[in-house]
Amino acid sequence: MHRIRATLRHALNIAIKQDRLIDFNPAAVVELPDADKPKALVWTDERVTAWTQDLHRRLAAEQQRRGRVNPINVYISTPRPSPVMVWTPAHTSTFLAQAAGHRLAVLYRLIALRGLRRGEAVGLRWKDVDLNAGTAGVHWQITQLGWETIQGKPKTEASDRTIALDADTVTALRGHRKAQAAERLAAGETWVDSGFIFTDEIGRPLHPQHVSDQSYLLSYEAGLPPVRLHDLRHGAASLMLAAGVDLKIVQETLGHVSSTFTRDTYTSVYPEVARAAAESTAALVSAVPDTGHARLITLPARV
Repeated sequence: MHRIRATLRHALNIAIKQDRLIDFNPAAVVELPDADKPKALVWTDERVTAWTQDLHRRLAAEQQRRGRVNPINVYISTPRPSPVMVWTPAHTSTFLAQAAGHRLAVLYRLIALRGLRRGEAVGLRWKDVDLNAGTAGVHWQITQLGWETIQGKPKTEASDRTIALDADTVTALRGHRKAQAAERLAAGETWVDSGFIFTDEIGRPLHPQHVSDQSYLLSYEAGLPPVRLHDLRHGAASLMLAAGVDLKIVQETLGHVSSTFTRDTYTSVYPEVARAAAESTAALVSAVPDTGHARLITLPARV
């Protein structure tokens, strides 16, 4: 509702300033109750244990009620501690290992480590990638409206960007290109020369929902707690910051206009990082060097 109001307010402001159609913006005076954004939470051991117990209870109840049940549906629908959940580095590593044999393994690696949006990942084109330089241009996206797909430029000017690739990702992309060439050879005349890096078996661009569905399946098979595909973007931001990457670089990698938005929306503190910070802070006080005695002042005696 807040987003709808903002859109209406913007459109009506244009009607006032440019077209002179109205002289008052009614959307500017509409009051709505505060809407809290869901807080991203890390899948700690305690949260995983509690959620797993709930999952088993729901599975048992569904099996008793229906007889046969698709466990993936229950896995996805079991409530989570927050709508936005972030895997630990160990969880992310397990997921990428599980996806290693999947034909979209590199796509998931790019989302999990470089923080691409789903539409940006499926919209990557070979002409925008320089494997020798280790860069990928995010200049196109495939988004979903209802069930239909829409191709176009990234959502903002900041989203149109070039990201750096690590050596393992470059190697994986080279392997993916060879696999795609083999698929093209096998498809023969049915191959669609779409130019996208990630396609189906005959070269057609992927539907974004297919990528999400496959990520849930891989997560389930790996025995991981569920996260939305977009939550891997939150995880990528947290991983970069935990690795000591400067916030400005994280912002530019994710394609945000401001680092404040990146910090407030897309970062989570891993328990290990928080504990390390606490230990480092305490160490500054407890580990006083021999030559670092504090100079004390003389105070009058209490009477």
